[in-house]
Amino acid sequence: MKLLLDTNIFIWLNDAPQRIPDRIMSIVTDPDHNLSLSLVSVWEMQIKIQLGKLQLQDSLQQILTTQQSENDLQILTIELGHILRLADLPHHHRDPFDRLIIAQTQAEEMTLVSADGVFASYDVNLLSFSPI
Repeated sequence: MKLLLDTNIFIWLNDAPQRIPDRIMSIVTDPDHNLSLSLVSVWEMQIKIQLGKLQLQDSLQQILTTQQSENDLQILTIELGHILRLADLPHHHRDPFDRLIIAQTQAEEMTLVSADGVFASYDVNLLSFSPI
């Protein structure tokens, strides 16, 4: 399965894994699945860090390096097709970062891992849960 982590899931994976249910954690850490994080999530986290709205236990660079090593995390780049796909998305969600993650999930035929219930309003493969 090709998994795309929502930004919050990536943060929790590193700083608060207890917030992720065991069944989801076992899927995310299963080496048989391809685990990805959108470049838009990295951008969003960096902006929030600079604005003082996000504090991580380690540097963003260190967390990315650790996840790339431990879980073979891949960074999904932003392609023109992802951006153009935004035109076809209904406006259930107004957050531009999340909208691009949804577009990427659709375009790349991935499964989105998220605790954000609004994603269920979109035509995406979704592995979701209510945060613990």
